[in-house]
Amino acid sequence: MELFNSFKRICVLLILLFISNIAIASELILSAPPRESVTEGNKLYEPIAAYLSSVLGRKVTYKHSKNWFKYQMDMRNDKYDIIFDGPHFISWRLKHLKHEVLVKLPGKLDFMLVADANNSSLKKSKDLTGKYFCGISPPNLSSLSFLASFSNPVIQPRVKGIKGGMGKVFQAFENKKCTAAMLRGSYYKTQLSEHKRDQLKVLFRSSTLPNQAITASSRLSLKEKRKISKGLLSADGVEVLQGIVDRFAEVNASSFTKTNNAEYKGYNKYLEGVLIGW
Repeated sequence: MELFNSFKRICVLLILLFISNIAIASELILSAPPRESVTEGNKLYEPIAAYLSSVLGRKVTYKHSKNWFKYQMDMRNDKYDIIFDGPHFISWRLKHLKHEVLVKLPGKLDFMLVADANNSSLKKSKDLTGKYFCGISPPNLSSLSFLASFSNPVIQPRVKGIKGGMGKVFQAFENKKCTAAMLRGSYYKTQLSEHKRDQLKVLFRSSTLPNQAITASSRLSLKEKRKISKGLLSADGVEVLQGIVDRFAEVNASSFTKTNNAEYKGYNKYLEGVLIGW
């Protein structure tokens, strides 16, 4: 009898463990680059996770990475199911993790390297070889787009990493912390006065890239992916994504738009062969 009871207890434990594993497996993880503090990240993305949970009828949890290294490591290890980030990461996941792009921010991304118009020592981008420029540290796409223009990593310029966004990058440049600065095109066009632009010269322009987007892993069914796309483009979806639009989209943008995988192919080149470890 005692042996039978022990067997029963083991069976119950195994069943509970099995049920627990199913629950864990059914939970989806939403993430994004750690560009905000934990508090700010939770405020921005937790409402999206809650909304997607209601759309899918399946628990979606937002997971904030403590730093970029952790974010990249977990992404490469395929620990995230739904991700919002830039075209270089998206392209890498399309190729290596079979993600699918669902919706994107409107507009395009482009970047430029600027220097003082009167700086005679800098006439072209190659004059930065072995020197520092102010920019957001890789894997930020602005700096990577410039580094990728150097075929030999040995002669790549060095990034003086600035935190706090493009405004802080330009401020560091104005404070003479570097002789050149890598800026987003939209920042240069809309945030700098005509007078300030007249005092600058452009040494490098990146190619134009598709904007940041949301992708889903192969663990979601085609039906679930369609539900997410439809839900995020609906009136309720527009409302829940407003925080992202306000923070990352260009002026006057109102909502995410439709997209497809083909639009994002090839941009993994800004990671692979440029950034160590990729």
